[in-house]
Amino acid sequence: SSGINAEYGGHQVVPWGDHDAIATIRRQLDVDVMISGHTHKLEAYEKEGKFYINPGSVTGAYSPLERDPVPAFILMDIQANSLVTYVYSLTNEEMEVKKIEFKKSVAEREE
Repeated sequence: SSGINAEYGGHQVVPWGDHDAIATIRRQLDVDVMISGHTHKLEAYEKEGKFYINPGSVTGAYSPLERDPVPAFILMDIQANSLVTYVYSLTNEEMEVKKIEFKKSVAEREE
């Protein structure tokens, strides 16, 4: 399909936060971007030409899966075949902002 498509999931991932389980669900949904949660652990990474995001916890709430959660949130800007993600996190009382760009591959756009 043209453009980037994204999906959110989290409850159905067992165990929570498992990268292989998230990738399996992403493949079943046939999406370019998979947004998952439930772990309160901030993650944003590209794997095998797809993009995965876990926005973490905006309050840094406790999670049994993350001993020291960092308050974080994301903003996403999707334009056609391009995704720009701004990751905001609070570390040592300092707000840190990272910009991550993901582009859907040309080969996939032509399918």
